[in-house]
Amino acid sequence: MKRRTDEPTLDRRAFDLLCLTMACVLGVHAPHQPWWLVAALALVLGLRWWQRRRHGTRPPLLLKLPLLALLAVAVVFTYGTIFGQQPGSALAVGLLVLKLLESETPRDARVGISFACFGLMAALLFDQGLVATFVVALGLLPALATLRALEPAQAPASLPRALLPGLALLAAAVPLALLAFALVPRLSSPLWGTANSPQARTGLSDRMSPGNFTELLTDDRPAMRVSFDGPPPAPELRYFRAYVMWLYDGRTWEHADLRRADGQRRLLETLESRGTSRYQVDLEPTNRGILPALDVPLEAPADARLSPDREVISDKPVRELLRYTLDSAIRYHLQPELPEAARRFALRLPQGFNPRTHALATQWRERHGSDDQAIVDAALALFHDGGFRYTLAPAPLGRDAVDDFLFGTREGFCEHYASSFTVLMRAAGVPSRVVTGYQGGYWNSLGNYLLVRQSDAHAWSEVWLEGRGWVRIDPTAAVRPERVSLGAAAAGDQPGWAETSWLASLRNRWDVVNHWWTQGVIGFDALRQRGLLTPFGIRDTGTAMLGMLLAIGTSLFVAIGTGWALWRRERPEPLRKALRRLEARLARAGITRRRGEGPQHYLRRAARALPAQRGELERLMNRYLELRYAHDEPVPELLREFQRAVREFRPRRVVK
Repeated sequence: MKRRTDEPTLDRRAFDLLCLTMACVLGVHAPHQPWWLVAALALVLGLRWWQRRRHGTRPPLLLKLPLLALLAVAVVFTYGTIFGQQPGSALAVGLLVLKLLESETPRDARVGISFACFGLMAALLFDQGLVATFVVALGLLPALATLRALEPAQAPASLPRALLPGLALLAAAVPLALLAFALVPRLSSPLWGTANSPQARTGLSDRMSPGNFTELLTDDRPAMRVSFDGPPPAPELRYFRAYVMWLYDGRTWEHADLRRADGQRRLLETLESRGTSRYQVDLEPTNRGILPALDVPLEAPADARLSPDREVISDKPVRELLRYTLDSAIRYHLQPELPEAARRFALRLPQGFNPRTHALATQWRERHGSDDQAIVDAALALFHDGGFRYTLAPAPLGRDAVDDFLFGTREGFCEHYASSFTVLMRAAGVPSRVVTGYQGGYWNSLGNYLLVRQSDAHAWSEVWLEGRGWVRIDPTAAVRPERVSLGAAAAGDQPGWAETSWLASLRNRWDVVNHWWTQGVIGFDALRQRGLLTPFGIRDTGTAMLGMLLAIGTSLFVAIGTGWALWRRERPEPLRKALRRLEARLARAGITRRRGEGPQHYLRRAARALPAQRGELERLMNRYLELRYAHDEPVPELLREFQRAVREFRPRRVVK
């Protein structure tokens, strides 16, 4: 861009603050951008700051154009497109940093600051947590300090003093921001709920192979929070059902609609409940349609349905925080009568896999006859007494994965135990299936809810027993009972640094704050907006009413701000106030300042009228002129001396 010759050049302080603003934008976007791109942009920013400080010249056009082209190529090469949240933010941040290469005038700086504020706002598309929002708000401080530094006659100040006015402006804007937050009509879907939102992160999958959960079990992010109407169920009953998996290909269990597999219509599995629990789930985004439910849900919430296996399936993927209420049976008989088609699926195994497992299961069947419960007990005894070990870093398995696990490595976690147990049952002729979901969680007494993290992901088995229906069997508990009674963290090989008692307590208390933030700010929807205004007698919360209230509130704030500004304007500055005091004393002595008369001319005239005090008046005049014109701001010590001299000055009355 061609620079206009009549525009001033950015001074060093303004350019430093502009660089700091760009660095803040780069920093808030760094977590969701490739590290090499962040490092490259940080290098460009640093070099540009050093080059201008050292040489004071602008980079040549032949350097800027290749960098611009390289940025576009890097974004397309990384993401395959320049559209979407992640590629769009990478391109925007890159352009913002490259804007520094041609920022030489206040106009360039103002354009850059406007763009930087947009970049800061865009960071909230990736994370609206309390900490992220606070960091973005702090990123506005250097932007406001830069704008202030562009104002004329600004005295140089240290970095903390330059940032303080911005902090005061942000604090003053909080009431108006709260008003806008409460009264701006809510959207039916928040902006960050768009497709391919990075918030829609995947947790559980509809496929399970031994080893798949490893990454999930070390993921400490919250998966959901559960509040119960009554007391929470005991730890050993905190099983949250997600996927029921019937299909097995020798390596992977898969959730599938069996209606398509056998061409028959399946009915909802019957349920005889002997105890229920009512609870509310706040589910984090998963980008999937499955809604975890405690044990066996009785019915589906609105906009969801129950599958024949009593899975709760939403009509659309969960891309934003979702709250739903359910009733579940915690003691029950599920499907007391098993249809023949379901039995065939519950016994199906691929041919040619795991011969040693089949041989062992055949021995059990021959030994225990038709007693399926005895076969289940034999398998659990094998896991308990057979030298098996619970670990999140098991050895890899070969083609006959179950044989390798049962007769070789004997180490693994819930996926290995649930998969091998179910294969053993099917090989012995006991109908069985794999269920995945969550187990355990941390009961947060401060927030009165159960916090379930991704690391609480779990897999178990269900076997069908005559007269009892589908019965949940957790073979992992036979190896490591702590996994069920104390949670996933207690079952690990060794506690992580985050599991120390004081840090775990602090982390879970912090989750309460985040939960309140999520509920009160992020989850503030149209329904809550209506509830907020109802206590004030406002039941009509349509767009027109909200707009009118917002206009009234904004006008009130503008009036208050205008009045405060006028009040401050009327307050004379200390130097002018001292001069007025001197003028008042001279006026009482008979020397009144004329309209349009300057202070220097007036004080000289007073000195001529008071020859006995001529020297004293000339010192006052010289000190005033020095304070007014020798510095951008009056020096405090000199100002106090001038005020004291004015107070001590006693003019004699002029005799005419």
